[in-house]
Amino acid sequence: MVRIDGSKGEGGGQVLRTSLALSLVTGTPFQMVNIRAGRSKPGLLRQHLTAVKAAAAVGNAEVEGAELHSKELTFRPRGIVPGDYHFAVGTAGSATLVLQTVLPALLSASGPSTLELEGGTHNPAAPPFGFLEKAYLPLVRRMGPSVEATLERPGFFPAGGGKFSVLVQPAPLKPLHLLERGKVVRRQATAMFAQVPFDVAKRELETVGRKLGWLAEERWVEELKRSPGPGNALTLEIESEHVTEVFTAFGERGVRAEDVAEAAAEEARVYLEAGVPVGHHLCDQLLLLLALARGGSFRTLPLDGHAQTQLETFAHFLDVKISVAEVSPQVREVEVRGA
Repeated sequence: MVRIDGSKGEGGGQVLRTSLALSLVTGTPFQMVNIRAGRSKPGLLRQHLTAVKAAAAVGNAEVEGAELHSKELTFRPRGIVPGDYHFAVGTAGSATLVLQTVLPALLSASGPSTLELEGGTHNPAAPPFGFLEKAYLPLVRRMGPSVEATLERPGFFPAGGGKFSVLVQPAPLKPLHLLERGKVVRRQATAMFAQVPFDVAKRELETVGRKLGWLAEERWVEELKRSPGPGNALTLEIESEHVTEVFTAFGERGVRAEDVAEAAAEEARVYLEAGVPVGHHLCDQLLLLLALARGGSFRTLPLDGHAQTQLETFAHFLDVKISVAEVSPQVREVEVRGA
């Protein structure tokens, strides 16, 4: 039984989700205390509880402490079960984070699976659906398994109500080496809006044009007519020869459209100037895939708290060696090797 202090590292839900994912894949039971101790509302919120219940279903697991606001959890998996699953957060909590909890296990299952997930699909502090579709899942497919995701309706905070489906064809994960980004071949800024004024999207795209110099034909407006509630998201997609990265900022009540766009533009600018293939958010996800593949390498920006938390959590479950070398002040090279 592995024992984990959830207050360590960045002290949020990531250490719980990663622990659940690795427990499923390795068959290692764990007990976690101080769950989300670093957050203003500690313990299991609804999206975390949904992730626990999803992991329990996929892993046929025995679970203690799976209750709202619980700060302790014991999880004993008994084997990965492929199948047809439906998981609903029930609030605007992120459904994409629920997927990322169970997907690593289903990639190694004995047969295909389908998932239907409901909740938030475009949330601050969580990977939006567009990131999964354009940046993350293409890398999963390059490593062997086939995973296809389809957005049925978007769900913004605070209304939620989004829905997407996923088809997983498992296969062994192969090491991936992603050291060069290559030439940028396509750029697209998309201002998505639902039940908010068109002017919001227009001002966001004008700001992207000023800050990044992206041309009018590289800036798109998309009105989402099926959204259960109001919402706005600006997505910057940068497709290069060897990788696609996606940066997203979300409109919020009381925040100027120009400020939303400047946040996304600054993140994209730092990524482009560093010349690396992998940004901060993709780094977190790619670390887990390479650790499970027991091999691979990539270049990225200096590791943030989320990435450091990933590395600390891996040590509880996996016997892999991960080195992080400084190539330049703004570039790190990460290498994963089986121990």
